[in-house]
Amino acid sequence: MKASKFPDAQKAFILKQGADGMPVADICRKAGISQVTLPPRLNPV
Repeated sequence: MKASKFPDAQKAFILKQGADGMPVADICRKAGISQVTLPPRLNPV
């Protein structure tokens, strides 16, 4: 498995933003990731 390019703290921050109700598109744009990268509970794609 490929190692993550994000440190654990950054992953936790991204997930917290989603739990707080920030739109998925905004989270992905700020983090520089694709929307399909986020877990299904945050991304209803």
